[in-house]
Amino acid sequence: MLLQNWLQAVLPEDWQHGGFGLYIHWPFCQSKCPYCDFNSHVSKSVDQKQWAKAYCSEINRLGAETQGRSLKSIFFGGGTPSLMDPDTVDTILRKVRETWSLSNTVEITLEANPTSVEAGRFSGYKDAGVNRVSIGIQALNDDDLRRLGRLHTVNEAQAAFEVAAGLFDRISFDLIYARQDQTLEAWESELNEALAMAADHLSLYQLTIEGGTAFGDRLAAGRLKGLPNEDLAADMYQLTQDLTSAAGLSAYEVSNHAKTDAESRHNLIYWQCGDYAGIGPGAHGRLTLGGVRYETESPKNPQVWLNNVLQTGSGELPRKAQAPHEHADEYLMMGLRITDGIELERYENVSRTPIDANKINGLIDIGVLSMANGRLFATPRGRPLLNAIIRELLTE
Repeated sequence: MLLQNWLQAVLPEDWQHGGFGLYIHWPFCQSKCPYCDFNSHVSKSVDQKQWAKAYCSEINRLGAETQGRSLKSIFFGGGTPSLMDPDTVDTILRKVRETWSLSNTVEITLEANPTSVEAGRFSGYKDAGVNRVSIGIQALNDDDLRRLGRLHTVNEAQAAFEVAAGLFDRISFDLIYARQDQTLEAWESELNEALAMAADHLSLYQLTIEGGTAFGDRLAAGRLKGLPNEDLAADMYQLTQDLTSAAGLSAYEVSNHAKTDAESRHNLIYWQCGDYAGIGPGAHGRLTLGGVRYETESPKNPQVWLNNVLQTGSGELPRKAQAPHEHADEYLMMGLRITDGIELERYENVSRTPIDANKINGLIDIGVLSMANGRLFATPRGRPLLNAIIRELLTE
């Protein structure tokens, strides 16, 4: 018993390999994009003081459970967080600083849409402490922006980027490719244009059609035309890898590309299976408390969440404790997405069972996995096949 207590005192908990972060979900948007399956809602008016009060209440509640931790990252996601008043962001970040210590290199990111970017608002975010912005540009083609349901034009996107670049040292933006009727040559031209804008981080996603979205309904009805076939989508993926790598923004994760040391620290917490507190409607979290890792979740409906926080003192649904194999499988699924892969000893420590060596060796033999220095990672050939690789490793 004494040995067990000593080990618990000196060995790091597993979450410390990834660190601790805070995710704040702002659920409101100006409009709902047809491809979006995130928890976002259109609302004519929002009482931002009431929402700031609710966020601060949740920070107090979660801070009491995680005393002594240092925040590595804070991320305002959505929805469209750039619809938040700078005073709202400032109030939240003041409460965060009162509640947790911040690492010396803390990353504080706010997602923005080009239609809600203007210099005065962004200057206010910077004054509040935001030091990184992520802009949802999605396309550098006006016709495709309209198809994607975006409210901005290419000129507005470029203007928004210039505003952000004048204020923040770290900028990311998103693009979607493999769009309707998009050719390989058109994507090459667009991606080169994006690389010339000189952001230090790009998130480049293949268009996926999710159930429950407007695009999903159109596809089911046979009305979503011009989607690329598998061969063209694969060529677009490979072109993306080649051009970003040549520009010094190689992929550190399947869909994310960055200059050296410009990787998203917040997303790395997810992919390295750290802990993160999730606050806001529909927000998810992972918290290790008393040696048990919990999955946390909040109701998606904004008004339900707000009422729960202000009336009962908690915006969370009942927590679920992760079994060791669930924790380990999540580490495998998330960790193989990044170029560093997973540490096999860490997986075994969590799961208490190693991954089947025959399966690993079989996947290494066909060139989709590799192993070095005790780490298992997907090869360039294997990264487009990651879902199939993970299924094979997790199938008993």
